[in-house]
Amino acid sequence: MKLRTSLLSFTALAALGTPVLANCPAATVADPMGLSPVHPQQLELAELQDAASCELSFAENPAIAELNGRILGNADLAPVAERLPVEPLVVMPYAMVGQYGGVITGLSKGTESGTSDLLSVRHVNFVRYADDLQTVVPNIAKAWSWNDDYTELTIVLREGHKWSDGEPFTAADVEFWMNDVIYNTDVYDQAPNRWLFAGEKAQVEAVDDTTVKFTFPVPTPGILNRFAVDYGQPFQPKHFLGQFMPKYNENADALAQEYGFENAAAAVDFYYGGSDWKDVPSPLLKDADKAAKIGRAVVPTLESYIVVEENAEGRKLVANPYFHQVDTAGNQLPYINEIVETYVGDKEVQNLKIMNGDVVWKQQAVFLEDFPLLKENEGKGGYTINFAPTFGENVFYSFNRTHQDPVLREIFNDIRFNRAMSKAMNRDEINEIVYLGQGTPMQGVPAEPKTVSFVSDEVLNRDIAYDPEGAKALLAEMGLTDPDGDGTLERPDGKPLVIRLVYSSQGVPVKMQELVRDYWSAVGVRVDLKEVTSDEYRASGNNNDLEVTTWKYDGNAGPTISQDVTVFIPPFGDVFNPGTGFDWAAWKTTGGAEGIEPPEDIKKLWDLSEKFIQVEMGTDASNKLGAEIVQIHTDNMLKIGTVGDIVSPFLHRNDLQNVKPIKSKTYDFYWTYPYRPSQWWLEQ
Repeated sequence: MKLRTSLLSFTALAALGTPVLANCPAATVADPMGLSPVHPQQLELAELQDAASCELSFAENPAIAELNGRILGNADLAPVAERLPVEPLVVMPYAMVGQYGGVITGLSKGTESGTSDLLSVRHVNFVRYADDLQTVVPNIAKAWSWNDDYTELTIVLREGHKWSDGEPFTAADVEFWMNDVIYNTDVYDQAPNRWLFAGEKAQVEAVDDTTVKFTFPVPTPGILNRFAVDYGQPFQPKHFLGQFMPKYNENADALAQEYGFENAAAAVDFYYGGSDWKDVPSPLLKDADKAAKIGRAVVPTLESYIVVEENAEGRKLVANPYFHQVDTAGNQLPYINEIVETYVGDKEVQNLKIMNGDVVWKQQAVFLEDFPLLKENEGKGGYTINFAPTFGENVFYSFNRTHQDPVLREIFNDIRFNRAMSKAMNRDEINEIVYLGQGTPMQGVPAEPKTVSFVSDEVLNRDIAYDPEGAKALLAEMGLTDPDGDGTLERPDGKPLVIRLVYSSQGVPVKMQELVRDYWSAVGVRVDLKEVTSDEYRASGNNNDLEVTTWKYDGNAGPTISQDVTVFIPPFGDVFNPGTGFDWAAWKTTGGAEGIEPPEDIKKLWDLSEKFIQVEMGTDASNKLGAEIVQIHTDNMLKIGTVGDIVSPFLHRNDLQNVKPIKSKTYDFYWTYPYRPSQWWLEQ
């Protein structure tokens, strides 16, 4: 029989001077054993030990020495208690304390393509959202505090925390990330806009080893949300990258040249890749021999897994022997030994691998149109597939308002054309065929309606009724005619009005593209359809080469827009989800010296957006600004929406344990990050 002792009995025994059990209660979410954590489903070590009058002893994965041996450059391991922080984060497993071993097998489409799902499995940041998607809880950070006007954020780190190579992680690594990487012109020609605040730099100061202070030029109340959901990790290993910076090593250039680099900046680029994004091609893919010569395969990490192999077919990762989390029994996490990520670009091959039971976890790029097939083969593949609500999954079509072809540019800037293309789409049919009737026809808006209160039904329903005759009337009003009667309208220069619709199946369902092609062709706008990889799509979009961009509306949930207004302002997207109006953006960033001057209401978006992120989300001021921004977007039909409020499939193999149904399938909360995959384990 399992011995169970409540917190009340622990406390009572301690008060009476009676000896207490040395071991802490191995509590789980299913059986909290009297624990009432300050933060949902996790505790600080001192919090657990004080509450239960116990002392937590630590244990490690029996295979950790072998796994560590696969990490290029790592020394032999000290005992686990010396590898953990003095203040590890204690995680309550969902159902039970797990067992060590096994491999998470997953699929991506290629390096930087469909990788964020598995990336989120190993991800860390200062904080994260709990699985209620409402509560921000500690992770790398132990605590935080604000000044009264949200211009100073102080973050407290964990004493004794270490990088994956065993070197100390301190506040100096946060200061280094901002001042010597993000704001370093040898790394970035200009600081990324996402780390500028009203166009100005933040100040980051390492107060002491465990205290870092951010000072912002304007109120920035949403920045904690960024740290909770964002792929960017606000820390870099100063001890490793700093050796290639003349500021910290007067021999940096000579050292870099010894390893075969042109200079020190090239060495930093080799390891950092010029991006916060963690799945840029690793040094192992760029030049494995050079990485081996230097003695470090990838930059040391704080994540639960570290890359040890990568080639054109995929990557392999092993558990980080210095990871900062333990379970309530004192076992260092993660439980699972490895991640093996395989690149599969073809959707049919992806489905075949899933049905063969080769995939442990998958949520990104699994579409409703494939649900019946995958559901039918659950038993054969030994997996479970379910639906989850989505945020930001409304697929949009955005015509290029600053296209290089002046005739198309004039057509695309006419609101009547955009209204016509919206009316020409049969969203009810799209909903039935693509989404199995599970969604709601909906106009595109730059704020996920389920997460904010300033998006009206009137806006969501604007021009969404299927009305091909109304579409034809608007096109005729523009002077677009079909003089030769071949069914295709002619442009003002006499050429046929043909639009090339390039898309990637990572971002949009294939069947929807075929339907939209037919809808638009039926009203006289011929569509040439072409599927490409997501990398090709993004390259063309960011080069302003696409005539129409189409993707799903990620990046528009409340926590995201509270601190990142990328979707609000030209070009209404980022490098991973390019929008429209690139030359409008160039006009703004160059003070009118380059690009194309946007209409007056588009100009207003920059000022409105700056004000929006300087006030607390959900306040009257925030809602007023948000409503005005949404109005401008929909008045101009910047992104034509299709179907929102949909559900989408996710699946896991049945031997994966401590899995809880996800509250939402969305990039906007960074996929799996809220659901604590470090406490997953595989039944052996």
